[in-house]
Amino acid sequence: MGQGGPIAVRRTSLRQQIADALRDEVLTGRLQAGRHFTVKEIADTYGVSATPVREALVDLAAQGLLEVEQHRGFQVRLFTAADFRSLTEARAFVVDAAFRWMAEHGMGELPADAIASVRRRAEAAARAARAGVLDVLIGCDLRFWGELAAIGGNPHLCEFLDRVRTQIWIYAVPHLRGLGDLAGVCWSEHVALVDAVAARDTETARRLTHEYHVHGRALIERLAPPAGP
Repeated sequence: MGQGGPIAVRRTSLRQQIADALRDEVLTGRLQAGRHFTVKEIADTYGVSATPVREALVDLAAQGLLEVEQHRGFQVRLFTAADFRSLTEARAFVVDAAFRWMAEHGMGELPADAIASVRRRAEAAARAARAGVLDVLIGCDLRFWGELAAIGGNPHLCEFLDRVRTQIWIYAVPHLRGLGDLAGVCWSEHVALVDAVAARDTETARRLTHEYHVHGRALIERLAPPAGP
């Protein structure tokens, strides 16, 4: 929950709006890992009733971002170095398997409008990565990978990967902020990956996603405290 007083929330779909707002707070590190809070605290912050807040918090707990504390409220989940390693391994395994499957069975129809939309996401993510604007990069990167995965047409796979990527970002953000200047630090080959997918070049796409996984994991493990779990 950022500073500056109550946050204005529109009165439609409060549950989803509150969940989205809190997800952003957790993702950007403004609501830090290990932080405890109650439904009342969040309701007072957003100026809404307890019911949509409780529902939103339960949704975020189901996504693995919060933990429910019996009779105490909620806590932002604290991901460990071991969690980070296993999450990055799971992401790499699933994405590589998906491209292998595409190479064997074909990629199916690639709608031009979907490719164009993903390319815009890619350009925005690459700009943010090169400029080192972390808050913008997080959102652009997640939307880019989400739309790219959606081209494959498997909603369950998309949901799994979005959850994993979100959790990876939550662990990574505090370490990245410690660098100060992030210009050119994060992976920025999003556009090249879209071009490879559009050209149905699965081998190049696999190589680029492998580089993305290796780069991100090596960067964060270099920044993480060496004595971490």
